[in-house]
Amino acid sequence: MGMLFQKSGLLTTVQDLGRTGYQKDGFSVSGVMDRRSAIIANMLVDNPENEAVLEFMLVGPTIKFTSSTIIAITGGNFEPMINGKPAPMYTAIYANRGDVLELKFAKTGIWGYLSFSSKLDVPVVMGSRSTNIKCKIGGNHGQKIEKGEQVWFRIKKRYITSFLSRTIEPEDFSQKKKTIRVVLGPQDDYFQKKGIETFFSEDYLITEESDRMGYRLDGPYVAHKDGADIISDGIPLGAIQIPSHGKPIVMLADRQTTGGYAKIGTVISVDIPAFVQSKEGTAIHFEKVSVETAQRLYMEQEKDYDAIRKRIHRPCKEVIEPRLTAKRIEKLYTKQELQEDETWI
Repeated sequence: MGMLFQKSGLLTTVQDLGRTGYQKDGFSVSGVMDRRSAIIANMLVDNPENEAVLEFMLVGPTIKFTSSTIIAITGGNFEPMINGKPAPMYTAIYANRGDVLELKFAKTGIWGYLSFSSKLDVPVVMGSRSTNIKCKIGGNHGQKIEKGEQVWFRIKKRYITSFLSRTIEPEDFSQKKKTIRVVLGPQDDYFQKKGIETFFSEDYLITEESDRMGYRLDGPYVAHKDGADIISDGIPLGAIQIPSHGKPIVMLADRQTTGGYAKIGTVISVDIPAFVQSKEGTAIHFEKVSVETAQRLYMEQEKDYDAIRKRIHRPCKEVIEPRLTAKRIEKLYTKQELQEDETWI
């Protein structure tokens, strides 16, 4: 049992944190666009942080649950509704069998995430459940999910500890202008000094030519010294290519494994979520930071994750609907079901 998609949404796929170790063989890493939102979604339902989630873009799906489970919705504000009533984001929610979850157009942000305590029953391909549509592997048979399709759960998990504490403040993706930090290089020597100054002093706008492979930006011309072409080399997440037209392209989850355009810098990992959640027309100001600063910010993010883990595992006496209470558990489960549920504590 699992869920039926009454509406597919826009580009709804199964993703985890990516298919690592295979770029040398030509396979993109894929995985979620916004790692932070996906990790928090899994935290809220007591899953491993690399567990597969549903990712959707701009317009979310409408789902009918054919089995009870616990869910969490993170990322952009898709104004979720369960059975026609508003449902909270960044909160563990009990979804009963027969409930209908509707995710609307993103009011803020672009990417949304839906995690499940019962875990998605999709195959592991080369160490990951992520969907790679170009290679047609992973997730839902290597394809986006369409209307009328069903996705199953692989375990029975309908209770988690500290249920009432599993809520945090939603992320804010409403900014019209964002500062995104960048480590310079590796081909910064391919650019004129004036070109580098332009890149870090001017604003660039997110364009409609943006997808899971990369975001194209529009703005002032970034001048090269003797052309943009290099001998092809590896492309990390967040690499900023600048072809001969002088406009930045930030490479993302479904990026190719190698590329032949000079890279002026790389967006630091902690700023990727804010960047990818930027809608068309958002102004981006790039700020240069050192590798040491990027590493420090990464460690601060890890400490923040630890603080979230502690917060959502804190016992809470407050009863907040539509969360699960002990009294409701007794009504929902028979004694036999509780014994069969391997996750009952």
